[in-house]
Amino acid sequence: MSDLLVDGAHPVSGTIRPSGNKNAVLPMLCATLLTEDEVTLTNVPEISDIDKLVEYFRSKGSRVERDLAAQTLTIQHDFTAFAEADAELPVGIRAAVLLLAPVLLRSDHLIFDTEAKGCALGVREIDPHLEILESFGGTIASTHPYRIERRGEIHGATLWPDYASVTATETFVMIAAVANGTSHLNNAASEPHVQALCEMLAAMGADLDGIGTSKLTVRGVRKLNGTTARVPDDHHEVATFLAIGAVTGGRLTVETDMGGHMPLILRQFGKLGMEFEVAEGSITVTGWTRKITEPYTAEMLPKIEAAPWPYFPADLLPHAVGVSVGCTGDIMFWNKVYEGALGWSAELLKFGARVHLSDPHRLVVFGGNPLRPATVEAPYIIRVVVALLLAAIQIPGESRIKNADPIRRAYPHFVEKLTALGAKVRWE
Repeated sequence: MSDLLVDGAHPVSGTIRPSGNKNAVLPMLCATLLTEDEVTLTNVPEISDIDKLVEYFRSKGSRVERDLAAQTLTIQHDFTAFAEADAELPVGIRAAVLLLAPVLLRSDHLIFDTEAKGCALGVREIDPHLEILESFGGTIASTHPYRIERRGEIHGATLWPDYASVTATETFVMIAAVANGTSHLNNAASEPHVQALCEMLAAMGADLDGIGTSKLTVRGVRKLNGTTARVPDDHHEVATFLAIGAVTGGRLTVETDMGGHMPLILRQFGKLGMEFEVAEGSITVTGWTRKITEPYTAEMLPKIEAAPWPYFPADLLPHAVGVSVGCTGDIMFWNKVYEGALGWSAELLKFGARVHLSDPHRLVVFGGNPLRPATVEAPYIIRVVVALLLAAIQIPGESRIKNADPIRRAYPHFVEKLTALGAKVRWE
């Protein structure tokens, strides 16, 4: 594991474009298995999870051509070769869960090991995915590892799951697109990356309604065709660069097509004193007052709540926490998605911040702290590494973030991009 050395308080300014969305490109890549035609993805980020999926597809006889410089990936699958190959899904990658539906459609059976490593955000349920496969005609033949079989035709289904799961929604829409009949999903996730997958499937010939809402209706078609689809910019990375620009005293412009998805995100960061200018195709952070916006209800503590889209994203709550340690007021953060995902906040004490973890979901950060550089240890959570960076990069002097490698899973060439903008950050 590598450490990240951060020499803070150097303004990060300039103009930058974000990478393609990791959480969009992985399901989009898995969805290519729904057609034998050629599919080209553009704005493809250079992340390790893509390499693992590409290696898996090549092992099944698929043709993959990738141009890193052009950020394009073209893939074409051979259904016959795929069906004849070993049906075991790849291990060591959380995105393997997104292969459940398309591999079952191609192979009639699959073996799935649930020990895949993703971010350490607690237990990730596989039950919603298995329930979807069973509803459409799959059978759970055995567990640990799971063996899932398909006997006969995949048929439409109506589901109303316990909660709005992003990956389960993506599993649903992929299998429903080619099922026999009409399928309905209430309590569907609607994040920008889910919308991107749905729009790609529609371009491939899928018949679906409700994109961007909590209710999806999908009328299955016999065959999907190839297409060229653009991976959307990563709104998490947009917010990351804006936050870094703010806390370092810089003026940073992010050129992006995600402006339509950003108003609530910008409003929550605005509660932390960040100031923005929004234009067509770009967002600029222009300053940071450090003042927490006080609610009109005087008895209430200022707060930022994270929950499934269209709420403020849980993946951005650590960023807001990292910014808040430099603010002058107190604020509460409430993660309504992941239990225990705020436990890392004790590392902020090493910077001189005062924080109180009220329970597994709520954290209070007290403002007006004299901060100091420190050595902190990151858990295996991508966004928490960013949060610790946001705290360190606003403090004069050198800090060390130990075990910072997870950031590479979602932020291609992150350190190189930051140093080009004036940051003093390096790997060791």
